[in-house]
This record gives sequence, C-alpha cells and structure tokens, in this order.
Amino acid sequence: MEVKLIIFLIIAYFMGSIPTGVVIGKKFKGIDIREHGSKNTGATNAYRVLGKQYGIIVLLADALKGYLPVFLAHLAGINGWQLILVGLVTIVGHTLSMFLKFKGGKGVATSLGVFLYLVPNIVLILVAVFILIAFSTKYVSLASVSAAGLFPILVLFMPVKPELGKWNMFGFALIIALFVIFKHRSNIQRLLHGNENKFGAKK
Repeated sequence: MEVKLIIFLIIAYFMGSIPTGVVIGKKFKGIDIREHGSKNTGATNAYRVLGKQYGIIVLLADALKGYLPVFLAHLAGINGWQLILVGLVTIVGHTLSMFLKFKGGKGVATSLGVFLYLVPNIVLILVAVFILIAFSTKYVSLASVSAAGLFPILVLFMPVKPELGKWNMFGFALIIALFVIFKHRSNIQRLLHGNENKFGAKK
C-alpha cells in the first residue's frame, strides 16, 4: 500500500471521527446529545434535542466530513478501489469515532457526503426517496433504511464513473447499505412494534 493512500486513510478516519453533533451541542447549547433523546450523535437526534437550526448544521457538517476526504484524495490522484476505501474509512470513523471511545452515529449523513462525490446521480434519487418517505410517514429511520436498501440496486442498474468500477462500487454500496440497516436494528424493532419516534417529536 503506497504512502499517499495511507496518509489519506488516516485523514479520512480522523475527519470522519469528528463528533460534530456532540461538539455543536456542547458549544452552543451546553448539552451532550448523547444524554438526551435517542442518545445518538447524528443529525436526527440533534434536531430533536438542539432544535431545527442546529440539526441542519449537524447534518451539513456530517455530510461535509464525508465529502471532503474523497474529494481531496481524488484531487491527489487516488482513484478506483483506493478512493472507495477512503470513503469507507471515513464512514467507519463516524460510526467508530476515536473521540467517543469508538462509538458514534449511524453513518447516514456521512455516507451521503461520500456518495455525493462518488455517485451524485444516484444520490439525488436517494435523497428524493428519503424526503418522500420521511415527510409522508414522519419516520426518519424508515426513510434511512429504505434509501440504504435501494442504494446497491441503483448502483447495479445506473451509470457509475468507469474509473471507480461498477462492481467495486456495488460492493461498497452493499456493505454500507447492510451496515446502515444493522445500525438501525433497534429502530426497525420499534417500527414493527409501532412505537418508533416520529420526526419532530421531542422526547
């Protein structure tokens, strides 16, 4: 493995690990969002606990920390499966943060940032699906799981940048989809039992 790739993998993990929800909650509200709501560090819980403004900021920050590592790595000449690996490590950093004793969020917003750079055409469809489901059902978790499940299917049937490789990208999409669904397993249980928190509800 070349030195340049190793450097960018370290950068990717570090950037992914930055717990934006925790930092913003403590800095601007004096609140540790890990102690409130669903206790998750992501944008949905930030919205619920900190309010709409800060929830949107956390969403954008988490997406940006997913976008930047792959953007910078690609700019430096990293491509193909190596660029995909940078994206994967970024998402792992978010879900297993070095700053949170290797705990973290569910990876949805950070994955959005990674894939917005890698496969923007597919992400636009997923965002539309997410918004449609989230606002029609008021369940963000259902929207997240649905978009995650659709992701590898779209990668399989839609154009992907040749330099990434169709099957490389499909494998990556499948891994992330399964991972996101796994991280939402408690939400899925609550959905099945009819007691999942709805979007906008304050708990």
